Amino acid sequence: MPKPDVIKILEEMSSCVDRWHNEDCATPTHDLSGLAGVVMDQCGFNYLLWHEEDKARMQDVEDAVIVRVKRSIDALNQKRNDTIEKVDEVILSQLASEGVSVSEDTPFNTETPGSVLDRLSIAVLRRYHLAEEMERDDVDQEHIEKARASVSRVDEQKGDLAHSLEELLNDIFSGRKQLKIYRQFKMYNDPALNPALYKQ
Repeated sequence: MPKPDVIKILEEMSSCVDRWHNEDCATPTHDLSGLAGVVMDQCGFNYLLWHEEDKARMQDVEDAVIVRVKRSIDALNQKRNDTIEKVDEVILSQLASEGVSVSEDTPFNTETPGSVLDRLSIAVLRRYHLAEEMERDDVDQEHIEKARASVSRVDEQKGDLAHSLEELLNDIFSGRKQLKIYRQFKMYNDPALNPALYKQ
């Protein structure tokens, strides 16, 4: 397997995000496999999280609705974080299969490819929703121009992230940097580790 193609992954993210919104997907799907498939799973969890976070800000609903949304957010966040680690595990497996080895003193990044890809998927979602704001016909021109400026800024940030990820992957696959997986240890979702749960 070759080194992950960051530009292709970004294109797949954008394509999936567009399709999921156009089809109003309750369960985002894709037909990708391997690393691209895991990355798109991650993007799908962020897609679902984005809309649950919107619901959590609603003012004209009963408290019970917000409680259900909050619990959904917690569950999705757990899946999202698990998938960040899975992305890095897939890359580590790929490195091993290609015989890429490093010494203990090889430098490493505190942010892994999985966490950068997570940020990229959020940037793709942010851009989609900001672009939507530019198409509204119930807002004034100032709102539209503000959204346009934000889209431009997100595009710049997305480009910078993609460039940095490309450099990081080049370093990792050439053995100039080592990849370490940083476990999330989300204690609040674990009944054995969250005192508010195990003291009940």
